[in-house]
Amino acid sequence: MAEKPAVAGAAPIEVRGLTKRYDEITAVDGVDLTIEPGDVFGYLGPNGAGKTTSLRMMLGLIRPTAGSVRLFGRDPQVSAAALEGVAGFVEAPSFYPYFSGRRNLELYAALDGPASGAAARIDEVLETVGLLDRAKDRVRGYSHGMRQRLGIASALLRSPRLLILDEPTTGLDPAGMRDMRQLVRDLAARGITVLLSSHLLVEVDELCNRVAIIRRGQIAYEGSLAELRRTAGLSYRVRTTDDESALQILSRQPAVSAVAVDSAGGLSFKVADEATVGDFSLGLAEVGIAVLELTPKHATLEELFFRLTEDGAGPAEGVQEPGRAAVTA
Repeated sequence: MAEKPAVAGAAPIEVRGLTKRYDEITAVDGVDLTIEPGDVFGYLGPNGAGKTTSLRMMLGLIRPTAGSVRLFGRDPQVSAAALEGVAGFVEAPSFYPYFSGRRNLELYAALDGPASGAAARIDEVLETVGLLDRAKDRVRGYSHGMRQRLGIASALLRSPRLLILDEPTTGLDPAGMRDMRQLVRDLAARGITVLLSSHLLVEVDELCNRVAIIRRGQIAYEGSLAELRRTAGLSYRVRTTDDESALQILSRQPAVSAVAVDSAGGLSFKVADEATVGDFSLGLAEVGIAVLELTPKHATLEELFFRLTEDGAGPAEGVQEPGRAAVTA
């Protein structure tokens, strides 16, 4: 039977109803995801939330209990050809420690055969990840960060359109994290779609345009970072020449919520839209109260993440949280 070709215009990853059960344990429960071309997509969740199990199913490494995965329109469970244009690693990349970095890449290139042209790209990918001058060294002498970069080099041998990276900066020192993030930026600038699984929120905030947050095997949020922040509402801090009177004015505004007196002085509040802040400023001016400070306070990704994932915490306003999985993964 002829291999099914990639579907023109299909999303790099489309997952529907993805579920994995181990006896009585539900590790992944009805996950829906769509990753579009050009995305740097962050996949977030606490330890044990189901991230790595999801990735393994997406790559065809384990079989789903239910649901479907399509990589550029093709099912990795049906044909290995679905992995054409897809590369990356789940958990830590593995190498032969007594072989050099170059020799390890030669072995990876041989798996795809001479027709793939992977062997001819070894110097190119080593230079891309900054290991060309250490290519002759044995991998046993590489630092953890160098092994991570060699893992990306092995993935780049396949000239991927989709790169899946599972915790690529885990265990790296600050300089290694910086270099790895810059490498991801460079790869994205080349037009490679990146799925980045991480628990480092700063990393995701810096690199990703869209995210999914998984909690107990289910997706608590999928969408843009900008939209996720908008769901938290607009927060402001104000300091005036008469905070006591300003507090009374704020309390009478119908579109204002969470009004509080700051311990450091001034007031904090939330509004539904920026127009409400303008009306409040005009109201202060009409009674002769001057604004000394008016500062927006943006919800951090960390705050939003914990709001969506911690027990007892609800989703941000406007985000619908799915039902909880039966058993924690």
